[in-house]
Amino acid sequence: MQSTMMQDPLSLNLLLERAGRLFPESQIVSRLPDKSLRRHSYAEYYKRTRQLAAALLALGLEKGDRVATLCWNHHAHLECYFGIPAAGGVMHTLNLRLSPEEIGWIAADAGDRFLIVDDILLPLYRQFAGKHAFERVIVFAFSGAPVAGEYTNYDALLDKAPQEFDYVPHDENDAVAMCYTSGTTGRSKGVVYSHRSTVLHTLVACLPEFWCLQGRDVVLPVTPMFHANCWGIPYGAVMLGSKLVFPGPHLHPEDLLDLIKLEPPTMALGVPTIWLSLIQALEAHPEKWSLPKGMRSLVGGAAVPESLIRAFAKHGVRISQGWGMTETSPLATLSFIKPELAGVSEDEQFRLSATAGVTAPLVELRVVGDHGIAPWDGKTPGEVQVRGPFITGRYYNARADNVGQDPAKFTDDGWLRTGDVAKMDSHGYLHITDRTKDLIKSGGEWISSVDLENALMAHPAVAEAAVIAIPHEKWGERPLACVVTKPGQSVTPEALNEVLTKKFAKWQLPDRYEFLETIPRTSTGKFWKMKLRERYAVKG
Repeated sequence: MQSTMMQDPLSLNLLLERAGRLFPESQIVSRLPDKSLRRHSYAEYYKRTRQLAAALLALGLEKGDRVATLCWNHHAHLECYFGIPAAGGVMHTLNLRLSPEEIGWIAADAGDRFLIVDDILLPLYRQFAGKHAFERVIVFAFSGAPVAGEYTNYDALLDKAPQEFDYVPHDENDAVAMCYTSGTTGRSKGVVYSHRSTVLHTLVACLPEFWCLQGRDVVLPVTPMFHANCWGIPYGAVMLGSKLVFPGPHLHPEDLLDLIKLEPPTMALGVPTIWLSLIQALEAHPEKWSLPKGMRSLVGGAAVPESLIRAFAKHGVRISQGWGMTETSPLATLSFIKPELAGVSEDEQFRLSATAGVTAPLVELRVVGDHGIAPWDGKTPGEVQVRGPFITGRYYNARADNVGQDPAKFTDDGWLRTGDVAKMDSHGYLHITDRTKDLIKSGGEWISSVDLENALMAHPAVAEAAVIAIPHEKWGERPLACVVTKPGQSVTPEALNEVLTKKFAKWQLPDRYEFLETIPRTSTGKFWKMKLRERYAVKG
């Protein structure tokens, strides 16, 4: 027996139409390079997004063509999120924090046909222009300066777009966007999202115990829109008519605090390193800035120290930690207090908030150790493996008929191997302990670099800490801790070890400390441990 339900395809176009018809007065605020604010209504956004789609079709865009974006967070970039798929194209967000050589290689590998770029990023574009020939370069005059004649002016293109526009017919499995992974070793790999996967991810992520996103929210996406499609927030905000406040290129903590003062958000999202610098600036100048009481903050991209969650809680801000990857669209888990744990102590609530949380609906997750699938005992570590309707089953340019095309990334039974090592407790909370390549094996026993880092960053004098393995004749590997202290403060290795001994056995403590001015980061703000291993002559 079959159901009587309609077989309407899932589509991003439905979300755009809903926003334009139901929320015409909702606002989109963009901070420009001169730090002034530009405002658009959703009615204007809806019109401009359809104009972009019509203009791309007039330029000869064909279904499945890739249109790259090299942009900061602003209203025009949001127009690309829906306008390019509406025309049947595939939005490809280029990561502007990568090297020019890497950006050029990625654009060539994706076969990007057009490029939409901020005028203030043209110097970066010119550095990789010789690596890939775009058929047309469309410049968004973000700064307001005139666009050179060799380029197509984005706003002029929209103004000249045909008045009539019909969405390009599509299947729900057709591609809408692609993003390349931010791996620190080897070449990045392309992940391609569909209408179906993106809509399902949006619906799941907006659930009350996950984003809990509502139309009355004011959302500040500090996470770059070129990274894993800004964690999916743009799609959810448009679907619900939430007000969006885009920071543009101004991501220094003082600039963000000024913007928060001007346009107080109810929800903000960013990576831990940005949030660490934000709380430090706030605590250094409490007379100048404050955070909106009751603001929610979604933080991901790297493990969030419990000390950071506690620091924001003192200002009335609740941090929710999420875990995921470019390959998982990216939300796979999120931390919240389950109903049966509502009565636990405040300390236990903070501890649970510092885990990766519980698995999102529709996502299947397992932890696989040396002896198979690990039990939910909070003790047995293993690699996190996932599958589901918004998790990639292969990489772009890989053979479609070969699910196991990369044994290092996919299992024979079709699960994505994430490379993250974790333990699952009896309540289903996932505790990420490390990346497989970052675990420290000392004397046959494993030491979690993430756990050491979080404990070190709880010290009041420590701003950041990254722990790597260094070779040891007797024990194989031993921990080395790289520490950045807060401005005007200092701390000794002895004092740090004294803090660590409260949670760690003596043999787990770092053998060596290096005090640095900064810790190198990847293009997405994570600690770049490969660079630290290179610096200290550690292979792997």
